[in-house]
Amino acid sequence: MQRSSRFGVISLVALCFSLPLQAQSSTAVGRFAELALGCVHQEYPNKISHVMSGDQDLAPPRELTPVFYGCFDWHSSVHGHWLLVRLLRLYPGEAFADRAEAALEESFRSAKVAAEVRYVSHAQRASFERPYGIAWLLQLTAELREWDDPRARRWLLALEPLETALVKSTGVWLGKLAYPIRVGEHAQTAFAFGLFIDWARTAGRADFLALVTRRSHEFYDADRNCPLAYEPGGQDFLSPCLAEADLMRRIMPAQEYAGWLHDFMPAIPNDGQQNWLPLAVVTDPSDGKLAHLDGLNISRAWMLEGMAAGLPADDSRRQALRKAAAVHRQSGLTAVTGEHYEGGHWLGSFATYLQTGRGLGTK
Repeated sequence: MQRSSRFGVISLVALCFSLPLQAQSSTAVGRFAELALGCVHQEYPNKISHVMSGDQDLAPPRELTPVFYGCFDWHSSVHGHWLLVRLLRLYPGEAFADRAEAALEESFRSAKVAAEVRYVSHAQRASFERPYGIAWLLQLTAELREWDDPRARRWLLALEPLETALVKSTGVWLGKLAYPIRVGEHAQTAFAFGLFIDWARTAGRADFLALVTRRSHEFYDADRNCPLAYEPGGQDFLSPCLAEADLMRRIMPAQEYAGWLHDFMPAIPNDGQQNWLPLAVVTDPSDGKLAHLDGLNISRAWMLEGMAAGLPADDSRRQALRKAAAVHRQSGLTAVTGEHYEGGHWLGSFATYLQTGRGLGTK
């Protein structure tokens, strides 16, 4: 699709997604569900990050990680499954619901999860999908915990051994990590820490919550003047500056957060202007790395909304944050077409996270 045609439909997309969550059309939410349904059990093309200790470790993706082998890579498969759980929970009467349930039933089987546990427990795979994929796995199990439904309880029971193994290994890593990871891709710590905190609160894991909160304060409390003008990097899908700000609003009272944000991002306007954060531009959505920038516009939108929500109600910066979020929302959602698998295998998850207000605690 040419750039002109993508932006030609921006008004229609904006109209669909300016509606309240419960009023969004079947077409709107179904579009994201279809993207996940089309890839969670599609094995190829596949990009695996696989440490081998010998010939015995040579196997196709469906055997290495039999739950999360689709959607091109492990982490995309994880959040593709989260997307299906999220939309099935919120829209149980939509046309995709029966197929979503069947897909989840096929994936969330105890024997398959046991193979996943064996895979991640390998001594030479301690860093597997750390921290991004692990953060999304915890988002998935948090979603299941919050859903009062017998299917959710059954699926959570199946996934809990994998959750337990990954939380344990992540706790060990957090105890050793000397510095934050300030990049715009998978290794970033700020984004992952935000999802870790959300999971720990849902799961009632006060110990893990305390650990992640402490490390967040140690890494980020003293940060000042984040170089937002240096963003985006050429293949970012997460903003280092905004993700940090979206993390810290989770662990600071509003007034304290307002002061910290003033020092961290002093250039946020007080006059409500919306053009202070230019959109990321994607020159070729068929290039997997360049297409990351479509995801950046979406994740920026939810992070800006999170930052605004974390400020006191009378803070003059809230309007500028929300206006910038709206511009990024429009551009990002227009890109979720599924025309190119390079973006189609994952952008629907980002769009669902934004559109359902997941980062703001919307049920």
